[in-house]
Amino acid sequence: MSERLARHSEVSKMARQPRPRLTLDIADIPTYAIGDIHGRYDLLVKAEQAILRDAARLPGRKLIVTLGDYIDRGPESAQVINHLIEPPPDGFDRICLAGNHEIAMLDYVEGWLSYDDWMRMGSAELLKSYGLDPEHLPLVFPSGAQLDAFLRQSLPHTHIDFMRAMPIMLDTPHVVFVHAGIDPMLPLAAQTEEDLVLIRHRFLQSRIPLPKLVVHGHTPNDEPEVRARRLNLDTRAFRSGRLTVARLWEGQVHLFST
Repeated sequence: MSERLARHSEVSKMARQPRPRLTLDIADIPTYAIGDIHGRYDLLVKAEQAILRDAARLPGRKLIVTLGDYIDRGPESAQVINHLIEPPPDGFDRICLAGNHEIAMLDYVEGWLSYDDWMRMGSAELLKSYGLDPEHLPLVFPSGAQLDAFLRQSLPHTHIDFMRAMPIMLDTPHVVFVHAGIDPMLPLAAQTEEDLVLIRHRFLQSRIPLPKLVVHGHTPNDEPEVRARRLNLDTRAFRSGRLTVARLWEGQVHLFST
């Protein structure tokens, strides 16, 4: 993270309202976790179709947990959010966790992140998905304040409200779902929102045993990263065309990709 974005992060985290942290016992619930989507609506639809096929033989209601970063970089951010706002497939519940890209979009809307810094996160593709031209708009609105006001008015309020309501963690007896990871030095109850959506090295390189299986994304890999207490599902969907899903059921993890 650049020094400028780091300063923004320090300011905005003080101004944000705390996000919900959910607790749920999924022992009897087949649960499907989906990695970072980043505007690949086509892959999200395929992933849900694959989940439906897989779940057809399993009992009871099922749960889909999306791990954040639904927007930016890929071509169809608006379509992804539209889809996630709609009810989940029949027989399923769905929990959409916040990722750092959703939080950055909200920070721009709230005035805590500049347009230029927001664009550095791959948000030009997001604007295109809403029918907005990120190259032409600065010419129409030479004043940064005018451009910001126009964009903040143009982005759908239903999408903004949906992102504002996203929880930041789902904690279960044996598995915790987050966007980026956890600080291994702290108990789950003491985790900061900053770490839950941004942490990398202190989490990925730590030798401290994790308290339970952590299912996350945020750090892209060519393949899903499967460790004893860590499962990374970010497989660069926006670039690779591969969106990874994990099914957690009866103490077992099964991976498949679209």
